[in-house]
Amino acid sequence: MLNTRRLLWPASAVFAITTASASPVTFSASGANPAAIQTTVDAFRTALGPLNPNVAGSFGSGRREINWDGVPDALSAPNALPANFFNVNSTRGVVFSTAGTGFEVSANSSVGSIEFDNINATYSSSFQTFSAQRLFTPLGSNVMDVNFFVPGSTTASFTSAFGAIFTDVDVTNTTSLQFFDTSNVSLGTFFAPVQNNGLSFLGVQFNAGERVGRVRIITGNAALGGVDSPTNDVVVMDDFVYAEPAAVPEPASWMMMTLGAGILAIACRKSVTRR
Repeated sequence: MLNTRRLLWPASAVFAITTASASPVTFSASGANPAAIQTTVDAFRTALGPLNPNVAGSFGSGRREINWDGVPDALSAPNALPANFFNVNSTRGVVFSTAGTGFEVSANSSVGSIEFDNINATYSSSFQTFSAQRLFTPLGSNVMDVNFFVPGSTTASFTSAFGAIFTDVDVTNTTSLQFFDTSNVSLGTFFAPVQNNGLSFLGVQFNAGERVGRVRIITGNAALGGVDSPTNDVVVMDDFVYAEPAAVPEPASWMMMTLGAGILAIACRKSVTRR
């Protein structure tokens, strides 16, 4: 399907901008262990391109990843993780927010209770890791947002794809990723598959020029604290995988790109007409 937009310019010129429309590509899998979802995770990685180093600035293509395992003990359970750690301390271009009390990365076994047993001693029997051995969660809420920046800067940016690994998803159509564009318009909500005491992966790639400025993650139907059960579904996260954050073009730059596209469209139309 083709979407045609008409843009009016001060010089009274009218250009027909035609862009291809496509559905988001969803990558989804669940299973009892990491091997059960590995193929799907790798397919998502391949679709996004090579893994970029964790340095400041945008590479313009490829992908970034967070696996939590490099977070220092001083910023792991029972201590809080700064919301901007993965933009300032480890430059990967994301900043977190939540209506809860903050964020926590689980401790290594050499330090203390693993897999959030410091919050509830039963959790290590429900949760497992995709990449050993740390996990991640918001605190005081099961809802959080991921906002994108040019890595190492305060410049807002966007991505075209985002995926996350969840552990112990029990309730259907609860754990989800909701995508918003840079104007805060929803691009859709997608649900992770269930796998009791196992792992679930959900990744979504937008391929029609959509600019994802924010991803809202809902994990289960309850914040961490209570005992996990079929009705009290507490879910935490492991690896994040996302397309390289790119800077949002300035309005003038966007107008020039659109103008160029309009001129090209007219040229192509004239070329076809003369044949």
